[in-house]
Amino acid sequence: MARRGAIVCFGEVLIRLSAPGHELLLQSPQLKVCFGGAEANVAVSLARLGHDARMVSVLPDNPLGRAAVEELRKHGVGVAGVRTGPGRMGLYFLAPGAVKRASEVLYDRAHSAFAEAAADLIDWDAALEGADAFHLSGVTAAVGPRAAEAALRAAKAARRRGLSVSFDCNYRPKLWDAWKGDAPAILKELVGQADTVFGDHRDIAMLLGGRFDQPDPEARGRAAADAAFESFPNLERLVHTTRTQHSVEHHDLTGHLYGPNESWRTQTFPLWPIVDRIGGGDAFAAGVLHGLYGGAGEQAALDFGLAAACLKHTIPGDFNLAGETDIRALLDAGGLDVRR
Repeated sequence: MARRGAIVCFGEVLIRLSAPGHELLLQSPQLKVCFGGAEANVAVSLARLGHDARMVSVLPDNPLGRAAVEELRKHGVGVAGVRTGPGRMGLYFLAPGAVKRASEVLYDRAHSAFAEAAADLIDWDAALEGADAFHLSGVTAAVGPRAAEAALRAAKAARRRGLSVSFDCNYRPKLWDAWKGDAPAILKELVGQADTVFGDHRDIAMLLGGRFDQPDPEARGRAAADAAFESFPNLERLVHTTRTQHSVEHHDLTGHLYGPNESWRTQTFPLWPIVDRIGGGDAFAAGVLHGLYGGAGEQAALDFGLAAACLKHTIPGDFNLAGETDIRALLDAGGLDVRR
């Protein structure tokens, strides 16, 4: 499955404002600032892994929007597909959790330039020129009705052009509830365009209206995968992680990949103490895609994706800044001594 063309990612680029350390929001009068967003996180990871990664988005033509573009460009992401439009910069606020207090995200994305953009603003034939692959997530569709229509237009255009289409379900109930969007129907239509889907048994149950309650996790995952392959003819692989949470700062992470007739899994990695888990799923998706598009087999791609996700948990901010050497070192159990 080696692919040499560009990988195009479509979604909203956000500013993240988070409380320092483990404080509550505005417990002290300061916030830490960084950029993020599901598809932007994937694009940055892929660019740092050596791919021609391009971002398509809509941002306000103001200092905040221009700073977001420069941040993507700094990490090697192509930004020719970023458009400007009326509206504000999308934000989200993060209160990092600790011990048994869960982290919490507050979205402030209503009337952003991305949410307000016309669904037909992007010329997808031009945006996908020279590309081999296209990636988006359910977060994009959850932003609002225009964004949902734009996401479907984009996915259909990529499928029509013969690109590999990857989709991360990334169900965000707070965003869907804000505009009473029909998440199962819209996400089901988007999953139908994809050959690689990042989602677990809960996502498939939501899409298909069923339940997967087998007591054995392996049997539950296989049953969900079988239902997905039966329902979505374009689907070639279903990928997800299993996360066991002992506390907010201590998790165990395992990767799973299902084909129509085969299954793969990784070893389980303990993560403790976690520095920042936001963007971990995007790092996993980018790592798996890197392996697949580089011609690696399913097991190797899955192992690489999980290692990338593990390293993201050690890096503050949304972006995974780990390169291939760092990820390979973890896979090769190179030890924790200083590399000199």
